[in-house]
Amino acid sequence: MLSIFVIDFEVPRWEVVVLALASVAWCAGDAQGGGGSAQFPWDEVRLPKHVVPLHYRLLIHPNLTTLTFTGTVDIDVAVAQPTKAVVLHGKRLRVTGAAIEAGAGSTCAVRDVRLLQNPPREQLALDSLAFRNISVKVQYPVMTLNVVKSVNIASQLVEDHFDTSVKMSTYLVAFIVSDFKSISKVTNHGVKVISVYTVPEKINQAHYALDAAVKLLDFYEDYFSIPYPLPKQDLAAIPDFQSGAMENWGLTTYRESALLYDPEKSSASSRLWITMVVAHELAHQWFGNLVTMEWWNDLWLNEGFAKFMELLSVNVTHPELRVEDYFLRRCFDAMEVDALNSSHPVSTPVEDPAQILEMFDEVSYEKGSCILNMLRDFLTADVFKAGLVQYLRKYSYQNTKNEDLWDSLTNKSELQGDGFCRRNQQSSSNAHWTKETIDVKAMMDTWTLQKGFPLVTVTVSGKNVHLQQEHYRKGVDSLSPTENGYLWHIPLTYITSKSHSVQRFLMRTKTDVIILPEEVEWVKFNVDMNGYYIVHYENDGWDRLINLLRENHTMISSNDRASLINNIFQLVRVKRLSISKAFDLTLYMKRETQIMPVLQGMNELVPIYKLMERRDMDDTEKQLKDYIVNLFKDLIDKQLWSDEGSVSERMLRQSLLMFACVRRYQPCVDKAEEYFSKWQKSNGTLRLPADVKTAVYIVGAQTSEGWDFLLSKYQHHSFSVDKDKIASALSLTRNKDKLQWLMEEGLRGDIIKTQDFPYIIVSVARNPSGYHLAWTFLRENWEKLIEKFELGSSSIAGIVTGVTNQYSTRPQLAQVKEFFSSLEEKSAQLRCIQQAIETIEDNIEWMDRYSEEIKMWLQKNQP
Repeated sequence: MLSIFVIDFEVPRWEVVVLALASVAWCAGDAQGGGGSAQFPWDEVRLPKHVVPLHYRLLIHPNLTTLTFTGTVDIDVAVAQPTKAVVLHGKRLRVTGAAIEAGAGSTCAVRDVRLLQNPPREQLALDSLAFRNISVKVQYPVMTLNVVKSVNIASQLVEDHFDTSVKMSTYLVAFIVSDFKSISKVTNHGVKVISVYTVPEKINQAHYALDAAVKLLDFYEDYFSIPYPLPKQDLAAIPDFQSGAMENWGLTTYRESALLYDPEKSSASSRLWITMVVAHELAHQWFGNLVTMEWWNDLWLNEGFAKFMELLSVNVTHPELRVEDYFLRRCFDAMEVDALNSSHPVSTPVEDPAQILEMFDEVSYEKGSCILNMLRDFLTADVFKAGLVQYLRKYSYQNTKNEDLWDSLTNKSELQGDGFCRRNQQSSSNAHWTKETIDVKAMMDTWTLQKGFPLVTVTVSGKNVHLQQEHYRKGVDSLSPTENGYLWHIPLTYITSKSHSVQRFLMRTKTDVIILPEEVEWVKFNVDMNGYYIVHYENDGWDRLINLLRENHTMISSNDRASLINNIFQLVRVKRLSISKAFDLTLYMKRETQIMPVLQGMNELVPIYKLMERRDMDDTEKQLKDYIVNLFKDLIDKQLWSDEGSVSERMLRQSLLMFACVRRYQPCVDKAEEYFSKWQKSNGTLRLPADVKTAVYIVGAQTSEGWDFLLSKYQHHSFSVDKDKIASALSLTRNKDKLQWLMEEGLRGDIIKTQDFPYIIVSVARNPSGYHLAWTFLRENWEKLIEKFELGSSSIAGIVTGVTNQYSTRPQLAQVKEFFSSLEEKSAQLRCIQQAIETIEDNIEWMDRYSEEIKMWLQKNQP
């Protein structure tokens, strides 16, 4: 048994103390104190496998006055071979002593050990010859986590004793010390108690999340055919929480904005967000907690699955939210990053703590979820579900690798006799097809072990459809049909002008041919964008699809229309099409009303406008703004300034009105000014429709008086539901002094919470009056930022890319390169910095190539 004594661990100044262990072995990382100058006995990132932790007994004493804690931990270990050291993880801990005690049958007594440390790898070592040949066997009791008794040990000091937990990874352990209130329900299965905890004054906002959690937990128990293994599930809203949420087993934690919902004040987008985050964390209770990835290189097995299960679960439990309307956006976001040379495979080696943190990115989360959605569509829902159930049952309370999942899915595919059509490679006729068993591993290795995604080029000649695949990459001359080493097994789907029945074809070679039963007017591949690839239509293929959209755009689904908008602009980036062709396609959007294609049109056009805005291209910039506003003007004018309609209609309204008011579309500005004036005169007591608040606040913040009034409401607890909306508005003022104050206050943390600080910096950077300020602030406060958020964290990555991603000039690129190259090696090598530089280089090339062509197209097509 190892005994370790810890004192003085300083935690952030939250209103609640959340204590958690964080590793797959004994992970808690930088040790302080002890060690001397002796050489550290271990030189690998992962802990030795010959010393296995079996059981932990923790005693933690939080001090709510100093916001530190002291504690001890006894660890039972099994030593499989002679060793003179036990290596642990330790982070920001001052360890004051350690000892070992031999197991039953040993003649060794209790003895002290020498403590060594390796801060860069967040490791501690207990060094002693006594570890040679100590064999300990302890069975893991599979019991539940619960308070079994409370003991008064001093005045105003109570010691709670907890029951033994289930076998679990230590990063999933959490304790909360707080004065929270809670509400509870029992699941429909009648076994599990679900509770939502929050600060007392916000307990009335906990009901929606509680109802959602009950539905979702019931769904997961039914879908996975495995009962939730604990007697309770708590969901806690933390007032300042850097992560969006965390899946601690039986005690999931959330930002308040990700859990609390006020039916009178919260927007439709807030309702959707809360439901999806709760679905994500509860999915982790199976994917991640019950079965955990073996190492962080396969983080996507946790996070990609939880992201994917959001779609699957919320579709069933909350069909009115139409979550499928928003899933597509995450695949486009993932592709934006995955097209860069600095991207990484879904499963990729990680060698240090910063690299592990960097894995929590769009590739692990969004791409992971998108390729799983593609796989489910390919295998069929029933086969996919059966494979998941087999995987979870087989590996419960164990660690897994990629191939463990693929084996389970392959087995179920074989048992259920499912195959997939492809051309018979031995046949001289392309018309011959065969059914064969699917090798899921062979297919999915092409999606998880190599970075990026394929571009499929489609050339129609009579009834023959010629196919070619290649690696899509941004950058100068980035596409090469002869590029070696990149080949995907692509589950193609397509529809044609003659048949809306979805056809399927597995492409496993660089080139292939499909023979249609008859000639067609048009063909559309990647139906509903269920596949993680983009498509180029050679010859007149794009012209035929553009004509289809102009003549009858509802002939194809809204997701298909959104994917065409996305794909055509991505093809412009790699010089496969002219920008004029992409703008030609957007003309149909004057008649578009559905949320996905409308938002995708904005997501392609507005960034181009912003690039021009940063280059001070006044005439072309104004022409483009007028074109975009005119494109959506009829739809904007139809919007009611209310909370009526479906969730999709309400979210579209929120986006359209915010867009219109930010671009100073006068009817929108006038209406927003009227609302803001009445709201301000009422001292904020007038109820504004939730879905128009952002537009109203943005317009109100344009005056000094309005900005100050909004700041006063930002600080008031009764406006906590609106904090994100108010922060957006505050960061869009044209007053540079106020923008500078916002960022400095975020660094101090008196008014703006730490969790919201990165968002403030990025929001200021998006403001044409603030992007210079944000870059200067980042440079001058880099060391403070990485001290606050850690190297490799998603917060740092978001700040770096958010501040620089609209730069498009060579002087700006030189500044960015010069600053980041001046940093110490560990900072300079962050993936987000390489992504930022690549993005700026791509922006420069794009603007140099297309700005004049855009100007000419606008002059020709301006209404």
